[in-house]
Amino acid sequence: MPSLKKCNTLEEVRTEIDILDTKLVDLISERSHLIRQAAAFKQSVEEVKAKDRIDFILQHVRHHAIEKGVSPNMISELFEIMIDEMVETEIAEFRNDGKF
Repeated sequence: MPSLKKCNTLEEVRTEIDILDTKLVDLISERSHLIRQAAAFKQSVEEVKAKDRIDFILQHVRHHAIEKGVSPNMISELFEIMIDEMVETEIAEFRNDGKF
């Protein structure tokens, strides 16, 4: 991870936060595109829901949050929201491919 920039004004802090927010949206978009691709490799809605995979992801991000000094509860809640939405997207892709 790059070293954190030392900001000298509130405006500078906000500018840096805006840059990070844009990067976060870009990363979530990339993840969403990969989720859509994943639907093509699955044979059932149960595979799409992939509870074991979701549990693994949530444990992984909680652990990483702890390592980074970020609230693991906040991170897991954010990921749960994102994953729930992406599972719905993946189910829609799955249905569009006529596998349902």
